[in-house]
Amino acid sequence: MSSSDSRPAQKADTKLAHAGRDPLAFHGFVNPPVVHASTVLYPDTATMVPGGQTYSYARRGNPTTNSLEDAITEIEGAAGSKIANSGLNAIALAILSCVKSGDHILITDTAYGPTRHFADTVLPNFNIDVEYYDPKIGARIKDMFREETTAVFTEAPGSLTFEMQDIPAIALAAHEIDATVLMDNTWASPLYCQPLAHGVDLSIQAGTKYIVGHSDAMLGTIAASERAWKGLDRLYGAMGCHAAPDDVYLGLRGLRTLSVRLERHQRNTRAVLDWLSQQPLISRIRYPALESDPGHALWKRDFSGASGLCAFEFADGTSREQSLAFLDALRLFGLGYSWGGFESLAIPVNLNGMRTVTAPPQDVQSVRLHIGLEDPEDLIKDLDQALNKTFA
Repeated sequence: MSSSDSRPAQKADTKLAHAGRDPLAFHGFVNPPVVHASTVLYPDTATMVPGGQTYSYARRGNPTTNSLEDAITEIEGAAGSKIANSGLNAIALAILSCVKSGDHILITDTAYGPTRHFADTVLPNFNIDVEYYDPKIGARIKDMFREETTAVFTEAPGSLTFEMQDIPAIALAAHEIDATVLMDNTWASPLYCQPLAHGVDLSIQAGTKYIVGHSDAMLGTIAASERAWKGLDRLYGAMGCHAAPDDVYLGLRGLRTLSVRLERHQRNTRAVLDWLSQQPLISRIRYPALESDPGHALWKRDFSGASGLCAFEFADGTSREQSLAFLDALRLFGLGYSWGGFESLAIPVNLNGMRTVTAPPQDVQSVRLHIGLEDPEDLIKDLDQALNKTFA
């Protein structure tokens, strides 16, 4: 679909608007068609027997899915990309594409909860040894390598607690033993972080979040380096994976406005966090784009922007009941586990049982926020009234 090879180098915003589109291939229509299909017909056996046409069966792709794959490939600077039906599905496929029975995989202790659940409940059934590591380990990860280590899974910033990782240092060390490096890059999206440029082999997005951007579709994406592409392509085909064309179309639609939406998410988040940082009832804010954050230097080096996902901790002495009462008092922030859409969301953070290497904060009441596209003054007023109502 994409004619990127014939175009001069383009900046990110231009790629978002044009990648994966070829209007002249579809009668001049700006957007690719939404193809609902299973069977593909051939003109004759001379074409059919050797597989001499672009599409053979819809499970193996159609113009809609290929458009998004081409766009992700171009935007991420990848050798190839695949579309999954959710972020977790993308994570599972990426991991399974580079490990086998008897292998050892290292996973950051701050990985997304469902990632850990997959690793702990599925991978052992295939005789794959899972070990977790401190996200701040950096190049020292080589001390954890074994002869059978074949993959290192990273996520930056970390889920719920927002620790940053030294991705280039981890990737450099992993490649010394020919291990595949994976990264869940959903927080920053490919607009604000380019994992493959930092040595990552499989860059994973929960496209449900910022790529779709409107809380109306489930999607995942995997962008592969040259060394990881063949394994991903082989597994994807063998597993019979195929994302629904309507969801893929919503991903394509959301991709076009990713830059303008993330810019607003980032701006709104800074305004809200500037206010929160002045509240005596708040003891800590977790957001690596803030200079006060321990991971700020790594964020500034490797990322070009920040999203709307952040967290804060209440002051010492705040009870669990007060934290939950605060959430119940919010009016503009919905209580929901997803994020990345236009709406603001909030959830309580409970790290019990979710860390095995690093020690989570004890007796600290924390809230994760997703700052949406509302006016930040209204969001601040909502937070203010909830604090006043809860702690009056």
